[in-house]
Amino acid sequence: MIIRGGEPFFMKGGDHGILLIHGFTGVPAEMLLLGKYLNSCGYTVLCVRLAGHGTTPMDMSHMTSDDWYSSVCDGYALLSGCCSKISVVGQSMGGLLGLILSANEQVACCCSLAAPIYIHEDKQLYRLPAKELCQDKFWPKKKRIHQDVPEACNASYGEYPMMSIHELLKLIELGKSELPRIKCPLLVVQSHNDHTVRDRSAQYIYERSGSYDKELVWLEESGHLVSIGCDRDKVFDTVAEFIKKHS
Repeated sequence: MIIRGGEPFFMKGGDHGILLIHGFTGVPAEMLLLGKYLNSCGYTVLCVRLAGHGTTPMDMSHMTSDDWYSSVCDGYALLSGCCSKISVVGQSMGGLLGLILSANEQVACCCSLAAPIYIHEDKQLYRLPAKELCQDKFWPKKKRIHQDVPEACNASYGEYPMMSIHELLKLIELGKSELPRIKCPLLVVQSHNDHTVRDRSAQYIYERSGSYDKELVWLEESGHLVSIGCDRDKVFDTVAEFIKKHS
C-alpha cells in the first residue's frame, strides 16, 4: 500500500519533459512543489516513485540499486513517449540516479540537487555490519519536519534499512565512475548547511563530470532537502532558468 505522498505524479505540459527523482527513503511529494513550478513554466513533468519507497521500510530493504535505477529508466521511457526532449532533476540519491541516467541516455540537461559523494555519517558507516548480517535490520533516521510545506512532503521513512545503505554506497561508487561520461549541460546545487551531504560532494561532481557547460550553485540556509527547504524559491528559479537556457 502506497502512503500519502508516495504516489508518483504526472503533469502534462509542452514537448520538453522533466523527469524528477526523489531521494533515499524519500517520497515523490518532496519534489511536488518543484514539479508544479516547472509545469507552470510550460514543461511536462513526471516524478517517479523509486522501488521500495513510499510504502514501508521493509519493502525498501528488499530492493537493490539496480531496482532504483530501473524505476528511473521506466520514467524516462514513459516521458519519451510524449516528449521529444527530456531533462532530469534529482535530489539526494535521486541526483546520483539522474547523473547515471545522463551518462547513458539522451538527456537535454541534468540538475543534481545535494547528490551524495561524501556524507557526514561516514564514521557511523564504518560500523555498518557486513551485508549478510543486515537483513531486516534498521537504523533510526534523524528526520526534520518542514512546517511550511504540504504535510505529504514530509512523508519519508523514519528509519534506514541497513541493507539499503549498502546499496546506496554501491550506487555512489557507480555514480563516481560514470561522471566522466556525462556530456550534457550540468547544474550542481548544494547547501553549505546540509548536515547529510558534505560540501565537497558538489565540488567532486562538478570537477569530474565530462560536461563542458556546467554550473555550481551554493545555498546558505537550506538543509539537505533543498526542494522543500527555505531556499527553495532560489532553487526553483535556478533550475528553471538552467533548463530554459538549454531548451
